[in-house]
Amino acid sequence: MRVVAVIQARIASTRLPGKVLKPLAGEPLLARMLERVQVATELDDVVVATTTNPEDDAIRTLCAELDVPCFRGHPTDLLDRHYRAGVEHKADAVVKIPSDCPLIDPAIIDRVIAEFRSSDADFVSNLHPQSYPDGNDVEAMPMAILETAWREAKRDYEREHTTPFVWDQPERFRIANVAWDRDLSLTHRFTIDYAEDYELLAAVYDALYGGPFALDDILQLLDARPDIFRINAHLAGINWYRHHAGELRTIGRSA
Repeated sequence: MRVVAVIQARIASTRLPGKVLKPLAGEPLLARMLERVQVATELDDVVVATTTNPEDDAIRTLCAELDVPCFRGHPTDLLDRHYRAGVEHKADAVVKIPSDCPLIDPAIIDRVIAEFRSSDADFVSNLHPQSYPDGNDVEAMPMAILETAWREAKRDYEREHTTPFVWDQPERFRIANVAWDRDLSLTHRFTIDYAEDYELLAAVYDALYGGPFALDDILQLLDARPDIFRINAHLAGINWYRHHAGELRTIGRSA
């Protein structure tokens, strides 16, 4: 089985424009994230999926400098972009990882994919329900399931967020979750949507970068430096689900 990670990335952002190119330890955020994703041993390839918008030429240029494949597709239909990237790169399965997760732990990626490889599930993630700190998002599915969603999903949020068509139908698809031994999903925020998120990420990289560092290293830093932890603590638990709580049937029990 050829498992390909597709990392969605674009310059435009309503809350924090250009966030994927903001510097972390002297390099663009996306470059630092790719460093971490490429450490994962369960992946066969990593592809950045950006848009056809001219402003995203900068992402294509960065990928060329890093020797990372770059697919360009629909600006807002992420389901279409993921599916076509998977087809172009001959994936048997696609792993969806958003580009706003520069602290993602490669061991978590490997754990989710190992579960996916060994199971007969149609969809495996660590998000339903969440337990890891926000910013360690990993979702894996066979191309056949991704294609089903691509063909049948109609709602805007199903197209924009790629996978709800699958995980919000547990009666139709076999859904599996990789849970952690604790739940920090509503207290620790390692993603980037706001200026405070970037401030925390930059502080963590300034403190830890210089060699590999894992989730435990980050948590130990935040325990020792509560001033860093507090930077974006007021944003913990904010995610896109809240805008569709009346439409997502499983959100109350699975996200």
